[in-house]
Amino acid sequence: MDLALLRTFVTVHRAGSFTRAAALLGLSQPAVTSQIRTLERQLGRPLFLRRARGVTPTSIGDELAHRAAPHLDALVEIAEAGLDEATGVRTLHLAGPPEFTSVRALPALTPLLSQGLTLRSSFSANAEETMEGLAAGHHDLAITTARPRGGLLTSTALCDEEHVLVAAPRWAGRLGPGTIRHKGPVVLEQFPVVEVHESLPFVSRYWAAVFDSRPAAAATVITPDLRAVLECAAAGAGLAVLPRYLCEQALERGEVVALLDPPVPPLRTYFLAARTGTLALPHIARAHEWLVRAAVDW
Repeated sequence: MDLALLRTFVTVHRAGSFTRAAALLGLSQPAVTSQIRTLERQLGRPLFLRRARGVTPTSIGDELAHRAAPHLDALVEIAEAGLDEATGVRTLHLAGPPEFTSVRALPALTPLLSQGLTLRSSFSANAEETMEGLAAGHHDLAITTARPRGGLLTSTALCDEEHVLVAAPRWAGRLGPGTIRHKGPVVLEQFPVVEVHESLPFVSRYWAAVFDSRPAAAATVITPDLRAVLECAAAGAGLAVLPRYLCEQALERGEVVALLDPPVPPLRTYFLAARTGTLALPHIARAHEWLVRAAVDW
């Protein structure tokens, strides 16, 4: 069986569409369609069901993917190992949310640099895009807030992230002691909000967990990086919901204050994901183990 056909098949299976697979492979969509049809003729069985949006693998398609994907990944690793031997380094490609990856993951992996590892990172706040990139082979490990499904990816719970409602001290002074606890979200909706997106993902999650309601206020400042959200909140732009690890030092310095201390703080879980079978590769396994061990203190 032609390995090129298998490679195209696995890419389509991981991408969930001929169009995305074509982009990942650098081929035209008709070429991808033709290769899949050739493989289906050789096997005498359909591998995908065509849908309005993308494709869904048949049971035969799923079985072939589970059998073929680890071996194709191993072949890619052998080819890359040859390059690594020529250059004397091993490269790990890590993807994840920009703030967590920058503040937590990358610093935790730096001791491995002395062991001959080089790091390449890419940032995305979109968990689905990150998982697609991992499945397509663009990343070796990915940090995500959504546990991946299916047998082609494997994941390990990394740590829980506590969310804190914060603001500059002057905003807290205007609210008064006990105001939020007694009046709930009604009083908070009088104040501006700093967020990463118009949909208010962090504020909405906090409101649902703590107040069992939805926020009525619109954001005054939108910035896609939580570090910028923190700086804006500290400068007095408005209220914000932030991961505790990110605002801990600002809280200690008094640049921002926590407006509420709920009995059960809202949490979000991070997962460390890899393609099934790739944890058998030494440099990926070592980085995976290092991150899981470091996360105990996170």
